[in-house]
Amino acid sequence: MPPRPKVTRQMVLDAAFQLVREEGAEALSARAVAARLGCSTQPVMRNFATVEALREAVYQMADDYHTRRIMPRGRGSHDPLTELGLNYVRFGAEEPQLFRLLFQTNKFGDHSVDDLIADPQVGQMLALVEDAAGCTRDQARRTFKLLFVTAHGMASLLANNAMAYDEQECTQMLAGALTGAMSEEG
Repeated sequence: MPPRPKVTRQMVLDAAFQLVREEGAEALSARAVAARLGCSTQPVMRNFATVEALREAVYQMADDYHTRRIMPRGRGSHDPLTELGLNYVRFGAEEPQLFRLLFQTNKFGDHSVDDLIADPQVGQMLALVEDAAGCTRDQARRTFKLLFVTAHGMASLLANNAMAYDEQECTQMLAGALTGAMSEEG
């Protein structure tokens, strides 16, 4: 009999990520991941001691994926701030299960928007705001906060099927929010 192929930690993580991406965080279980891999639950649990450890790894993978997806790439006709906001909104529309995992669970129940803005990963985005708007870090924080709240509202509506994605309309709403934020700074 040929040896069974070894199920690696990365294989388990990739299968779990795809499961959550397609079916939502509530579908994540050792059995469901094992079924995707065509193996027993033993290799899943050998690579992750608990399902909670697997959930944490999937969450981190989703967070990293989200960060890569929303960062402006300098393409298109949008300014970088509008592109950042639009990428965030588009993520809610295109990846509703991941959006709900990241932003509509109790993972950050004890954190405020200001806590999010203080996160080191957000520093890249604040630098982008400073450069694009020619403003101070404090002004960039206020502008980013307004952009985040506006984009998050639209993305939440999209991820929960309460709004249809219309790129032009979303772009106009984001641009309006940014114009308001910038005029408030002046």
